[in-house]
Amino acid sequence: MQRIGLFRLERKGIWVSLSGSLKALHTKPFVFFSIVLLLKSCLVYFVIFGNKLTWSPLLTEIPFVWILFCLIEWFGKKRKILYYLSVNLLVTGIFFAAIMYYKYYGVMVTYHALEQVNQVKAVRNSVVTLLSPHYLLIFTDIFIISLMLLGRRKLSLWGGFLARKEKRGVVMVLFVLSIVLCFANIMPNRASMNELKKAEDMGILNYEAYVLFADETIELTDMDEITQQKIDRLKGTKQVEPNFAGAAKGKNLIVLQMESFQNFLVGLKLDGQEVTPNMNKLLGENFYFNNFYQQVGQGNTSDAEFVVNTSFYIPPRGAASSVYAGKELPSLPKVMKAQGYDTATFHTNTVEFWNRSEMYQALGFDRYYDQEYFGADDLLFFGSSDEILYAKTAHQLSEMNQSGPFYSQVISMSAHHPFTLPEEKYKMTLPERFQGTFVGNYIQSQNYADYALGQFIDELKANGVWEDSIIVVYGDHLGLPIYSLDRQDKELMAEIYGHEYDYTDMINIPLGIIAEGVTYPATFEQIGGQIDVLPTIANLMGISLDGHLHFGQDIINQTYNMLPQRYYLPTGSFVSEKSLFMPGSGYEDGTQYPLAGEGGVHGAGASEGEYNRALELLHLSDSYVNQLPDREPADAEEIE
Repeated sequence: MQRIGLFRLERKGIWVSLSGSLKALHTKPFVFFSIVLLLKSCLVYFVIFGNKLTWSPLLTEIPFVWILFCLIEWFGKKRKILYYLSVNLLVTGIFFAAIMYYKYYGVMVTYHALEQVNQVKAVRNSVVTLLSPHYLLIFTDIFIISLMLLGRRKLSLWGGFLARKEKRGVVMVLFVLSIVLCFANIMPNRASMNELKKAEDMGILNYEAYVLFADETIELTDMDEITQQKIDRLKGTKQVEPNFAGAAKGKNLIVLQMESFQNFLVGLKLDGQEVTPNMNKLLGENFYFNNFYQQVGQGNTSDAEFVVNTSFYIPPRGAASSVYAGKELPSLPKVMKAQGYDTATFHTNTVEFWNRSEMYQALGFDRYYDQEYFGADDLLFFGSSDEILYAKTAHQLSEMNQSGPFYSQVISMSAHHPFTLPEEKYKMTLPERFQGTFVGNYIQSQNYADYALGQFIDELKANGVWEDSIIVVYGDHLGLPIYSLDRQDKELMAEIYGHEYDYTDMINIPLGIIAEGVTYPATFEQIGGQIDVLPTIANLMGISLDGHLHFGQDIINQTYNMLPQRYYLPTGSFVSEKSLFMPGSGYEDGTQYPLAGEGGVHGAGASEGEYNRALELLHLSDSYVNQLPDREPADAEEIE
């Protein structure tokens, strides 16, 4: 009986000790919120840096959090709990923004994203579709505490401990240790080229602080040192006697930009159904470039417009339409105007979206046609449907054709993310395995966009514009980011490709060039990108680019190419003849993705020399555009 009594007392003592420890854990905000934010950081790392759980957040995120908590312990008084709650809310907001931004763009969010706040309302449906329910777990504690506060219940667990400070010596040790750890995480990783790797090695919070305070000033190369010869040497462009020079001289030019149109759609059949029959016919009977790649960034569609019309790279951060709109930009519209062409651009959204009103002035278009022209009939996403776009554009092009040659850029929009078309727009029945999936919705949307494209082609042929024109058609940017696909979607993409969906597949878009009497059925295998469109068009139309600096090349007559990438891929990424290269801290720990889509490998394909040349090309483009003269603001009536 005595031994049993002793056992009971020991067990009771253990329980008292354990319950006391748990009580201390819950009643000390420092400890409680440290554990909460550690769990949240683990969730963020799991989503962004791979499906693995590590101890990295404990060594990278928590020291930053402790710096803030130590300051609260020193300076917080009666409202100490509010400071803890505020820090918790702020850090949670940063973590959640990091998740959502990564799922949309594949890059790490920074304070620069605040420049896009005015665009959030327009893309809110896209953002909602990327929201997986388990991401909301990050707000669990905030929800529970809010209920307690709304219910007018005091947070009794922290009652007497709120006014009490942690031991000053302990706080001082933690503060100094945390600062040391933060600097130890930041300093060795500052030179890392890959922003995601930099954020993983530094810690997300350290990375955000580093970007906020880092000096972003770049030393510009003098304008006199930026020559076409230097660019051609870096690009690997050779001097050749060009084929098809002036073959389309005097024709109208129609540049057709297809929303989110990826190359795998060309020729794709699902259980015997052609997904894009009109595009298939168009590219099958004319010049088709199947190794063509996007080069857009934060501005997405508007960036594609910029790159195609200037042959310059996008800026290091921000949309080109915002960053470069104040410059006197050499451009395709200006080149065509010098040849006596009328110029216009067509887009069913409002011209203020992505600052296009300023960009179109900078590019030198004579006119734009936006939502005011197309109206509010048959609305889809940002504006009227592609059917309305093409019908009204075809009519206007017919009018323009009566007055002389023209250059028009036409921007389709109906196949925009999140690809949720109303059922009355469905033109095909998806196989059951594709129904209700993100990939299925994408394919359904592109099938409709192709249907509308067919109507446009018929209209142009009927009104006589088709035979008088050269048509250049391409996808503006990817539609199916790897990092946004769930397991089922990835399996469907693997079925389509015959291999695991890869980064090279993701940024691969088609380019087609169509001109009656000039083009014929031919597939060009050489590498090309959106930056190459302007010089390719110039050759076909017999227009000299002497004195017009450009970073692209005529891809009909050049077999070697190198395409620097930005934003959707880490800085330092580029496409070469053999692979897509993505750096780690630098070249040595980078990853090669063969263009055939075999998955990432190390040490093969793109060379270190190409890597350095790609970075230099980006720097020269940044330097040149930033030193162009500032544009005099145009009166509103000067471009309508």
